[in-house]
Amino acid sequence: MNEELDLNVTSEIQPKAKKGPIILSLIIGMLLGAVVVVAILFVVATQKTGQIDDASADVIEAINEDKLPEGQNLISGKSASKLETLIYILNNYYYKDIDKQAMVDGIYAGLVESLDDPYSAYYTEEEYKDLMQTLTGNYAGIGALLQKDIKSGEVTITKVYANTPAEKVGLVAGDSIVSADGNLAVDEDLDEFVQHIRGEEGTDVKLVIFRDGKEMELTCTRASIATPTVEHQMLEGNVGYIAVSQFTEHTYDDFVEAYKDLENQGMKSVIFDMRNNGGGLVDSVVDMLDYLLPEGTVVYTMDKDGNREDYTSKGSSYKSIPMTVLVNENTASAAEIFTGAIRDFKYGTIIGTNTFGKGIVQSTIPLSDGSAVKLTTQTYYTPSGECIHGKGIAPDIELEYEFQGGPEDKYDVTLDNQIQKALEVLSKQ
Repeated sequence: MNEELDLNVTSEIQPKAKKGPIILSLIIGMLLGAVVVVAILFVVATQKTGQIDDASADVIEAINEDKLPEGQNLISGKSASKLETLIYILNNYYYKDIDKQAMVDGIYAGLVESLDDPYSAYYTEEEYKDLMQTLTGNYAGIGALLQKDIKSGEVTITKVYANTPAEKVGLVAGDSIVSADGNLAVDEDLDEFVQHIRGEEGTDVKLVIFRDGKEMELTCTRASIATPTVEHQMLEGNVGYIAVSQFTEHTYDDFVEAYKDLENQGMKSVIFDMRNNGGGLVDSVVDMLDYLLPEGTVVYTMDKDGNREDYTSKGSSYKSIPMTVLVNENTASAAEIFTGAIRDFKYGTIIGTNTFGKGIVQSTIPLSDGSAVKLTTQTYYTPSGECIHGKGIAPDIELEYEFQGGPEDKYDVTLDNQIQKALEVLSKQ
């Protein structure tokens, strides 16, 4: 608002050069007045430092006693003086009462936000519990897989699971979620935004979605969701098809079960579908690659000090059948680790469009009070030593997705041009 006001004043004074000095003098006078007021507030607050009001003291105490290492204070010296002053001003001059815990959490969150890293975040105890539910794949929600465009802030549904509240109200892949219970998707990190969609089983969430150039409102009743992350079926020519939507702690077991089931059906080649897979747990994807690939490094990471950590396949169960991997612009993170390893081991053909390009690793560090911090801690490299961050992985065969059915046809693998291309490639091997 200040920038808008300054621009308006400037546009008003430019055509009237004669009145410019007078108006500028008034503006300067107003600014000096504001500086004096701020200075007075600062003096008043600093004079009370050491005997600040109880509300401000409670916040300072909460921060300093928040399970810091013995003998350490977060607030000390010059930082203490300024922070105490700010807390005093907020408590005494803000026009509403302030939630002390929200203020404390805001300070912690702001500290992490100062990194200007969209993948790093501070979680309160409740937010951390919700995050862990996401990674285990069990939660009360609507049954849709979401992905956020870091640049535009848009949140899009990439998959709707069968027999879920999302499917029942007509949500489909490709829908953009504008808001959930009035909370705008563009204003929050995806981890934060999904907390508005999740909640107690049986409660409602009001969604505003954008589809085909129009906004519409839908109400979903939350249900307990056990998210299936692996789906499989046998296609023509004894080609196995395994789609992985994300990597949770259960994904590896489900993946092995699916692979063995297809083997028992006589699978001779396989399609791995990583389209719209936004990633997940590194250990989960590494275990899957260990199951598939010969002995060797499947991915390695480097921290800022140059320390390298290799994740390897033991080669004890490697497979030797033709493979293809389907990817698109929403294939990210752990799904790119999978794709990069298959490519570098020359173990399969990559089909689709250029992947997202997230080549960094986050570590979630729990704190003793139940909260946690998620930080970007490492960069990862494919087995050949390539960093794909910001550029993604180019497919061996570039092919945009095109649904080959009519407007009334439901999705089927026979109408998916990328799956049909994979079948064509595998038939020649």
